[in-house]
Amino acid sequence: MIAFTDQELDELTLVEGALALNAAIDSSTSMHWVRAELELLAKEAENALAGEANDELRLEGLLRLFYKDWGFSGDFEQYFSSENAFVEKVLKRRKGIPVSLGAVLLFFTERLELPVEPVGFPTQLILKVNWRDRAPSYINPFDGEFLSERTLRGWLIGKEGPVAQLRPEDLEASDNPTLVGRWLAVIKSALLREEKYDMALRCSELALTFSPDDPYEIRDRGYIFQQLKCDWVAAEDYEYFIAQCPDDPAAELLKLQVKVLTAEAPIFH
Repeated sequence: MIAFTDQELDELTLVEGALALNAAIDSSTSMHWVRAELELLAKEAENALAGEANDELRLEGLLRLFYKDWGFSGDFEQYFSSENAFVEKVLKRRKGIPVSLGAVLLFFTERLELPVEPVGFPTQLILKVNWRDRAPSYINPFDGEFLSERTLRGWLIGKEGPVAQLRPEDLEASDNPTLVGRWLAVIKSALLREEKYDMALRCSELALTFSPDDPYEIRDRGYIFQQLKCDWVAAEDYEYFIAQCPDDPAAELLKLQVKVLTAEAPIFH
């Protein structure tokens, strides 16, 4: 299993960091094809927008290319599918979710030297445009539309309740380790729903390279081990969680699980 450091992730573009993550989870990922496809599209964008006079027109042209001509769009029908979180599949299907579409779009804004940066907003990834002569704008990478602060506050209310307020820190740029960590959690959740436990286990092991002692991640790994019929290993992870988080409501239920999982002694051959 590949271990990623914060420094290594920050030295890559977001999409390159995600691609390395994807390859660590799914060994069939074609990193060469993805890089070639990104390069092909980037050159097309550079050629198409070379004559635009300013950043605003170039960004407008890029959004038109990305969402109209190239046909990228948010996957409304299968939003939680793991296919939407793997860069290779997003490029082939031209469908994704905010974090994957945003990372791909960000790759092109960087090539065009546009003043765009990623923001790990509490509800999803958004893109922040830092104009020289006016307040920043915000793009929803799911559909390429600009977002008002009223809309962003509405998203927060939907997540946190009616008293939620839009805070300055909600709109600050995020670093790659933070975004890749969130991306990893999205992939793991999708794989668990699809019962792809081998790849979900790789996600959990990767997450533990970022936070080796995270009891909640270790609990999740225990659940995956249980689905893979590795009962004693699952029990060890559950016991760690119980010891670290004895007051968590899940602790009592997991104590019962441990008893069941360890009720029969393992047989060694």
